[in-house]
Amino acid sequence: MVNDQKQSVNTQNSDIQRVRLFINGIVQGVGFRPFVYRYALQNKLTGTVLNDSQGVTIELQGLENQLTSFISQLKNSPPPLARIDLFEELYIPVNPNCSEFKIIESQQQSQAIVIVPTDKSSCSECNNEVLDPSNRHYQYPFTNCTNCGPRYTLIKALPYDRKQTSMGSFTMCKTCGVSYKDPLDRRYHAQPVSCPECGPQLVLTLQDGQALAHKEQALTECIERLESGEILAIKGLGGFHLVCDAANTDAVAKLRVRKNRPAKPFAVMVPSIEMAKMLVTGCEEEWQLLQSQERPITLMNKRLDNNTLICERVAPDIDKLGLFLPYTPLHQLLLSRLNRPIVATSANRSGEPIITCAKEIQSQLNGVVDAILDHNREIINACDDSVVQVIGKETQVLRLARGYAPMSLPLKQTLPETVLAVGAQQKNTIAFGFNRSLFISPHIGDLFSLEAESYFESTIDTFKALYQLAPQTLVHDMHPDYAASRWCHRYQVRHPNTKRIDIQHHFAHVLSVMAANRYTKPVLGFSFDGTGLGDDGNLWGSEAMIASPKGYEPLAQLAPFKLIGGEQAIKDPRRVLLALLLMQYDLEQITAMQLPALEKLSTVQLTNLTKLWQSPNHGLKTSSAGRLFDGVAAALGLIETTQFEGQAGMLIETAANRLTSTPELFTLTLVDKQWQSGELMAQIVKAIISQPLTEQRISQISAGFLQALATAITQLADKYPDLPIVLCGGVFQNRYLNEYCQSQLQQRNHQVLSPGLVPINDGGIALGQLWYAICRGGQ
Repeated sequence: MVNDQKQSVNTQNSDIQRVRLFINGIVQGVGFRPFVYRYALQNKLTGTVLNDSQGVTIELQGLENQLTSFISQLKNSPPPLARIDLFEELYIPVNPNCSEFKIIESQQQSQAIVIVPTDKSSCSECNNEVLDPSNRHYQYPFTNCTNCGPRYTLIKALPYDRKQTSMGSFTMCKTCGVSYKDPLDRRYHAQPVSCPECGPQLVLTLQDGQALAHKEQALTECIERLESGEILAIKGLGGFHLVCDAANTDAVAKLRVRKNRPAKPFAVMVPSIEMAKMLVTGCEEEWQLLQSQERPITLMNKRLDNNTLICERVAPDIDKLGLFLPYTPLHQLLLSRLNRPIVATSANRSGEPIITCAKEIQSQLNGVVDAILDHNREIINACDDSVVQVIGKETQVLRLARGYAPMSLPLKQTLPETVLAVGAQQKNTIAFGFNRSLFISPHIGDLFSLEAESYFESTIDTFKALYQLAPQTLVHDMHPDYAASRWCHRYQVRHPNTKRIDIQHHFAHVLSVMAANRYTKPVLGFSFDGTGLGDDGNLWGSEAMIASPKGYEPLAQLAPFKLIGGEQAIKDPRRVLLALLLMQYDLEQITAMQLPALEKLSTVQLTNLTKLWQSPNHGLKTSSAGRLFDGVAAALGLIETTQFEGQAGMLIETAANRLTSTPELFTLTLVDKQWQSGELMAQIVKAIISQPLTEQRISQISAGFLQALATAITQLADKYPDLPIVLCGGVFQNRYLNEYCQSQLQQRNHQVLSPGLVPINDGGIALGQLWYAICRGGQ
């Protein structure tokens, strides 16, 4: 969306005219000024171009047809990484002394509104130089240009200039200086530009910081250690990875033990698209994503014959593999020499932020890594790897981070105040609204530790500093004990003139998709996830509602069931299974079913759990679709103990994808605004005990369960044919469910709003909160 605004001032009656252009959007750190310079020369124009905190300002002088040609070129063919949101033209008096076109020094103003550029993977030109023995960037791990490389992760302040980045401490050599100052060079004003003579360098150290090797030798010894089965921490753009040989079963097992990550899938980096095709299958959209400049971790279907390149423990028991390609010259050099897949997972303690400096590796991951491949380019702003998948033909972002974030969404109107939305407790992001934009931060993570809360607060401080912001309205989840909610309370105490608004979790989910579309009319929203505090004090998670920014009307949810033992039920899904069955049967009937999942519990355990379920004073109730998945997975024998969030959903989806026959037919009925969850579980259990539970039988039941959910959604949608549909919440990351649901809805001519690149999980909550506050005018 580009807002064109034109104003005129009388000039002398002459063929020569002068125009001032103001351009806002993603226009800094993307080679915009050299692009402008080249267009100006092509059109024989004189004038100036500069960066400031507001964007890019251009003054052009020349004949009318030359000016018209320039403006058309710039609007229609901007730099590849640029996005123009605002284009203002103001005709001003001719300057008789203007005889050339110049790029002039950047200027800093009171409040920045220019968009922070995101980090991009190495371009093909830089990659070729790194592999060319005759090039001065040969084998240099920090090669970049205006079309690629780090941006957000090294910015200290705006406007985007070298002195305001972590490259400010590196003085350019003469040769780099010549490239930097040549408007026709690919590295003209490329702020991170450097070479082996003047730029950052590698160092390989032991866990205690003792240096083992430097520069090229550091990379050589790193490769040797990986080949011998060691685990290394390797510094990337926005943080460290923990890395090991993906084919080495012992190394992967060792990493799982050391990181305390028994089952959650690891991401895998591969040296080339050719090797990726040996590991996974995919559609055209998936291959394009894998090779895009964002270089996200892309979830794709495992090949069945990939058994030698990676070991089973990389992604056990599921049919997806998260793959990504090298996105820096360092990764390219490492992978091209190894010529094998590597596990590359975020370096952090479980549930904590990604680590950005070697000292934190030494203190926090003592005993986890065998060595550290470090470098001396400081990471100013941490940024994890983005994670995506393809649903239908569209990209669904599961983790909004490197390459995509900070994300900005342009608005048509200027906002009257600055609003800060602080997001959810899990998969946290924050969002700001000011001027003509909505901004979403990169993924912060779960806010269950002091380190995570500190990272959350520092991210807020980063954006406040970059844009000189003072929030006038805060928006947070209605749960009072969430870390972000508590922060808002503390902030308001220190700044009593700040307004504070709370909003229900699942309503915010729906609004996030509306915000992605800048949509304000009513929608029919289905918000299915693991948990969120409801208006009645119970834990919700399967909410159907008519929603607009003004409010929402509940239409349906799963019939609430007890979490026997509270948090213990989330870790032990057999308790969820038991609670759902107790809604339909007594314990004697349940025991007679001889369900393998429950037979592993003793009679005493079952009796005690049943007493807890019967107690009116015990246990929260939940309508969580995520917990229903837990119960179904437990009944099918797919899971006994939940080892990571969403595990049950992944296992059920994997089973459904293996279906080669007709799925079992189940019905999820709606009675008095409640989908009968206990009745559905009873149908599933009857199917389980009716015949032997073979792998294909598990697939039939899994697919039938997912289709029953989709059918229930479609039946409710049919009652509101004029309302656009929103599918949101973490449960709709289940590709089978999402695609089947959308297929059913589209067959009935329902419009489904796309979330675009906004996560439909809790990573999008902040944007929904922000949209709520903006649309209601801060009331």
